[in-house]
Amino acid sequence: MAKITVLGAGGWGIALAVLLHNNGHEVTIWSAVEREVNEINETRENKVSLPGIVIPEKIKVSGDLDESVKDRDVLVMAVASKFTRSTAARLKGKVSKEQKIVNVAKGIEEDTLMTLTDVIEDEIGKDMDVCVLSGPSHAEEVGKGLPTTVVVGAKTKESATYLQNIFMSPVFRVYISSDILGIELGGSIKNVIALAAGMADGLGYGDNTKAALITRGISEIARLGTAMGAKPVTLYGLSGIGDLIVTCASMHSRNRRAGILMGKGYTMKQAQEEVHMVVEGVYSAKAAKKLADKYNIDMPIIQGVNQILFEDFSAAEAVNELMNRDRKIENADVDWIPIKQ
Repeated sequence: MAKITVLGAGGWGIALAVLLHNNGHEVTIWSAVEREVNEINETRENKVSLPGIVIPEKIKVSGDLDESVKDRDVLVMAVASKFTRSTAARLKGKVSKEQKIVNVAKGIEEDTLMTLTDVIEDEIGKDMDVCVLSGPSHAEEVGKGLPTTVVVGAKTKESATYLQNIFMSPVFRVYISSDILGIELGGSIKNVIALAAGMADGLGYGDNTKAALITRGISEIARLGTAMGAKPVTLYGLSGIGDLIVTCASMHSRNRRAGILMGKGYTMKQAQEEVHMVVEGVYSAKAAKKLADKYNIDMPIIQGVNQILFEDFSAAEAVNELMNRDRKIENADVDWIPIKQ
């Protein structure tokens, strides 16, 4: 049995806390929001973020950070991506090298272009054991115990295997990988593609459009990831194509839901207010475009989403630009073999 604290009491944090509790571990949930702590302790449920999922009484819910992280084996960072740095800063001096920190949020910091594990290390130290867990895993389904498969990335095989054993269950299959960068890029940039997929739905487009966005979207992510040093095979795995498919196709996806609203004419702000949760793709969109510019990578879907979000383009205008780009070869590495005369 491990002692584990989940930092963040949103839907994903609660779903993982329940999973870890069911796996036989001693689990605490920490939240920086006093009202949230009080409500969960009273009702044993987060009625906004994960309604219907009962939090067992044995899971402690606390607002005391010092008490929550002291002598814990594993800290699961489940706060929204925009709060990752501020939460990590609060951990500085409170955590030790023996503790494993697992980031489960998805995003890229806009100002620094750091992945979230890099952000955590930037605040608490490069020598800390910071890992990542990602994949096609909606909180609503994990909370209900529906079969789910994810991947854990870590600096050492020992850490990856330890966490695999911690999280693994009959309904939660865990693979391991050394490619932390690839896992994080796939998990964050797919949210931007999911916004585009939702916009296509809002415009009334069909399955052909969705399939095109998913296929060309993973191509964009793979081009950027490869340029940054990630392994292409990672981006065609669970944290890349797997997460992209589920996020583009499911109504559990806040990114897709926000995109649908924008496709129907809502502004970005109106769509975010309607969804009632953090839409991570909005925060990753600018960062993804900056990375594309930095590495000189062609990412037209990412460019189009940024135009809609920040440049007053309509979704229909962006689709028109995408469809009328110059003619291309699908895979430049696959060429014709000359016919022998």
